Amino acid sequence: MLAEITWTAHPVIFQVGWFSLRWYALMFIIGFFIGIKIMEWIYRREGLDPERVYYLFLATFIGTIIGARLGHCFFYDPDYYLAHPLEIFKTWKGGLASHGGTIGVILCVLYYANKDRLSKLWLLDRLSIAVAPVACLIRMGNLFNHEIYGHETALPWGFRFIQNIPQWEQGAEPIFCNPSHPTQIYEALAYIAVFFICWYQYKFTDSGKHRGIIFGTFLVGIFGSRFFIEYLKNVQEAFEENMLLDMGQLLSIPFVILGIWLIWRGMKSPAVEGHSPITHKR
Repeated sequence: MLAEITWTAHPVIFQVGWFSLRWYALMFIIGFFIGIKIMEWIYRREGLDPERVYYLFLATFIGTIIGARLGHCFFYDPDYYLAHPLEIFKTWKGGLASHGGTIGVILCVLYYANKDRLSKLWLLDRLSIAVAPVACLIRMGNLFNHEIYGHETALPWGFRFIQNIPQWEQGAEPIFCNPSHPTQIYEALAYIAVFFICWYQYKFTDSGKHRGIIFGTFLVGIFGSRFFIEYLKNVQEAFEENMLLDMGQLLSIPFVILGIWLIWRGMKSPAVEGHSPITHKR
């Protein structure tokens, strides 16, 4: 059995001059590519033009980046960013929050659905299937970045992450943390499980006809697992040290509640065929 895993993966895949391709960016790109292909299949299956998926994912991409950046700035360090607003645009310094990204995606998708005359919940149900792999791969990007890991552990799969990444990238000797929970992997596994659950609901049950059930399952699965895994994580900001629940947990609670309500509402509502925003009660 392994006593520990010394993680020495470099965050940068290759660099040519000023340009560098990082694992985090590659995971993001692969995730969106998979998501596009899933939505193309869904659109064809339901009689829609798959070319429209590219406009959908453009809206999703914009919502993810803007929402995740603003979420980080205003959920985790509002005083600093309000005092230095130009720093908000410096995304290369890092700082993206998944809760903000989710809000950004929802808002952009609601706008897209209205513009394309689609039911908002119909679209969010199906997009949930496509987004779950993106969330999984983003966490794997965090693994390559040696970030967002957990408390020390004696478990045989504890990872020793490099703590001085900027200095190490400049040629310094790596400084490793003690074996710690690889919470990026825990979350990635939880998110891929959510993908399979949502896929099963859509493909093998009538959940797709009860609007909101799949999206609700997505919210409960993603943010419910996030809530519990946070107990194993190191806090992201100093102000969280003495909090009963950290910021990630507090932000997850509304999403879980919304998900439970959507599932309950969907189960009580009659089945609806098609993707029209107009529903007819029977």
